[in-house]
Amino acid sequence: MPLSMASAGKENVIKKVGGKEETRKFLENLGFVTGGMVTVVSETGGSLIVNVKDSRVAIGRDMANKIIV
Repeated sequence: MPLSMASAGKENVIKKVGGKEETRKFLENLGFVTGGMVTVVSETGGSLIVNVKDSRVAIGRDMANKIIV
């Protein structure tokens, strides 16, 4: 399922990062890599606050839809 549908507070394993090459590179640089762990902290408006690699990152729903957990 896409990260945008994940429950807040639950740790998830990233199974796939989709999108165009530049989008995948951008997400990889933020720490969203296949096999990595990601936790949704909260959801505000169209954005998600997530914990990935000991960092808190805000990403839009469109980006979150490209991350499959």
